[in-house]
Amino acid sequence: MGNAVMASTPTTTASRADAAPKAGAQRPQIDIILETLEDAKAEDTIAIDITGKSSLSDHMVVTTGRSNRHVAAIADQLVKALRDNGYDKPRMEGLAAADWVLVDTSDVIVHIFRPEVREFYNIEKMWAAEFGADTH
Repeated sequence: MGNAVMASTPTTTASRADAAPKAGAQRPQIDIILETLEDAKAEDTIAIDITGKSSLSDHMVVTTGRSNRHVAAIADQLVKALRDNGYDKPRMEGLAAADWVLVDTSDVIVHIFRPEVREFYNIEKMWAAEFGADTH
């Protein structure tokens, strides 16, 4: 995973029951996702372990596609890779415009941006910050 960066995080990892793989799935979603993003030529991929920071998910991944078409292709390739590895189809939003596609597997939330949109929102800065655990 040449361009993937893991942010410093708490060492405990809680597995969520709703993110469990279907029968036959072996590899962790985060590994499949990071490998697929690299294969799809996604750029500037950052993986942030948000275990203990939020009840939303265990990991957040932020990456960039070069164009709307590339963003959509990355999202499609990601969904296919997850299915091929025994996971259910994730929830997706933003595919029609493909400026910012959100892929939510429950265990991992992936944000795929066009460069200008990623720079504008800069969400990885917020999530990489050290702050207390979500109390919800």
